[in-house]
Amino acid sequence: MNLLILVLIALVAFAIALKTYGGYLGKLVGLDNSKKTPAHTMTDGVDYIPTKVPVLMGHHFSSIAGAGPITGPIAASVFGWLPCFLWIVLGSIFIGGVHDFMALISSVRNEGKSIGEVVGKNVSTRAKTLFLIFICLTLILIIAVFAILTANTFAADSSAASASVLMMAIAVAMGFGLYRRGMPLSTVTIVGVILLAVAIWIGIAAPFLTFSSKTWICILLVYMFLASVLPVWTLLQPRDYLSSFLLYAALGGGFIGILFGAPKLQLAAYTSFHQPIGYLFPILFVTIACGAISGFHSLVASGTTSKQLNKESDAKVIGYGSMLLEGVLAIIALGTAAMLTREGLAEGLTSWGGPVGVFSHGMGSFLANLGIPEKIGTTFGALAVSTFLLTTLDTATRLTRYALQELTVEWAPTLSNKYVATIISVVLGGILALTGTWSAIWPIFGSANQLLAGLTLLGVSAWLAHMGKKYTMTLYPMVFMIIVTVVALITMVFQNFAKANYLLGFVSIILLILAGFVINEGIQAISKFKTLKTNLKEAK
Repeated sequence: MNLLILVLIALVAFAIALKTYGGYLGKLVGLDNSKKTPAHTMTDGVDYIPTKVPVLMGHHFSSIAGAGPITGPIAASVFGWLPCFLWIVLGSIFIGGVHDFMALISSVRNEGKSIGEVVGKNVSTRAKTLFLIFICLTLILIIAVFAILTANTFAADSSAASASVLMMAIAVAMGFGLYRRGMPLSTVTIVGVILLAVAIWIGIAAPFLTFSSKTWICILLVYMFLASVLPVWTLLQPRDYLSSFLLYAALGGGFIGILFGAPKLQLAAYTSFHQPIGYLFPILFVTIACGAISGFHSLVASGTTSKQLNKESDAKVIGYGSMLLEGVLAIIALGTAAMLTREGLAEGLTSWGGPVGVFSHGMGSFLANLGIPEKIGTTFGALAVSTFLLTTLDTATRLTRYALQELTVEWAPTLSNKYVATIISVVLGGILALTGTWSAIWPIFGSANQLLAGLTLLGVSAWLAHMGKKYTMTLYPMVFMIIVTVVALITMVFQNFAKANYLLGFVSIILLILAGFVINEGIQAISKFKTLKTNLKEAK
């Protein structure tokens, strides 16, 4: 078996799914371009801005991708490439894509409000409060783990750090030119991509930023604060749009390199049910995380993307399609591990700096098939990963601010101030980042993230039931995800207390309790809507 066959199978499956299942979901909710989206009805020039598909697709894909579909599949490959491949493909089509699309369109139909508001409206006020607390805790874990990964990447590769900082400056100029000078998108894009290439060249030829990991964490905390409070068009949106070209280049370059090289898979298709990271069930499903489904996606979809959606039909390609594209990235990331032997993978994870290093070296190997020096290809891979990491960081901080504002707006107005809410988000995430390691936080992040996805599916199931729509396509995935993640979190409780990681152990317990209450409220709401529908039918 070679990697090319796996990639081609995934591409065909995803293309068919986008046309058929994506189309079915669109018809189910009745996508209607005659309905004005919140981007038009609530335009404010800060968060609500009508955005063209290429720009919004770039922002959304860059934000949801992060390092999850890279780190997760590589870490989970210790179980063998086959179970990882099956979960990525089937999970993306029938669970992750459905989750992302429904989160996006349910938010659009509710004035661009967060998935927490959707839960509050269709389940209960108490469920909304508990759900928002759960979201805040999960996002703080995300901020911490991705701050550590970004800082480690920048500390290990000053070229990637230097190019990333230059890219931020270019993005700010692009946002100014597009929204304040009225320059055509095509012109801004061409100039931006050319300058991006120059920034990469400067970063590789003359790296100028060298700091330790902890120093980088502190610098990143300042960046996160600015990215959260500034208008979305000044930094967040143009940087994500510009980043998307790096991501597309990584996907395209990786695919073409695989096409020419057709590397053989040296890792076993299946190793064993038990590995040092845990048992295949449930650990595989929470480790791969964003490569198949991610609760974080629902926060992006309902937090920033829904406020910029130009028309409802765009939701299909942006919501459902972006998840499938992320699945392709996850397959390529899996390939960078699977083309190594079991011993080679273990050595790479140790000597190359973890999954990010494995992916970077894999990209270097793929691009070498195109005549690009492997060292340059490896640096490009590291830069692409750092881009993923940064987009997750800045978006996660903004989303934490949104969630805190929604949570405190009625009982603590001072805390709902955007500057105060952002400082709280940054400080809590920063403390956890400075006192922990990514490998210790990742398992609980993965579990919390996937449980958030299950709770989101519960919320959109209640929304569909409330409208009298069929909801089995969200209900069954919800049941599966909640079972998987509850088992995983219970495992995390015992493991963390056994290792004296008391903070993470208590966080696991709190997440389980919050989830239990939300699940109970959600089941009652769905039952109520189901009973009401049955009574109406009988009355007729």
